[in-house]
Amino acid sequence: MSAGTDLAGAQVSQERGDRLEVAASVLALLADRTRLALMERLARGEADVTTLTEACGAARPSVSQHLAKLRLAGLVTTRKDGRRVVYAVRHGHVRRLVDEALNAADHQLGSLPPHD
Repeated sequence: MSAGTDLAGAQVSQERGDRLEVAASVLALLADRTRLALMERLARGEADVTTLTEACGAARPSVSQHLAKLRLAGLVTTRKDGRRVVYAVRHGHVRRLVDEALNAADHQLGSLPPHD
C-alpha cells in the first residue's frame, strides 16, 4: 500500500467515526423522556414554550432547559413571533427518527409483530 492509500483509508475511518459520534449524541439527546415528548409535539408543528410545557407536563424551567439543549445540538430551530419564541423540528430526518422510535415502542407495548 502507498502512503496516499493509507491516508485515504484513515480519512474515511475518521469520517465514519465522526458520523457515528454525531449519531450517538443525537440518540443520547432523544433518550431523555422530556426531550422526546417535546420532539413528539414539535413533529406535529411549531409551538411556543407555553404550548410545549402543557404538552409534555414538565415544569416551564425544565422545558426551557431541554429546548436549549435541543437548539444547541441543532435539532430544533427558533423564530420570534412578537414576544414569543416559536420552536420547530429542524429537519425531517429527526422527525422521522422520533416517529420510528415511538412506533417501535407501540410494537413492544402492543405485542405487535415486527415488519419492514
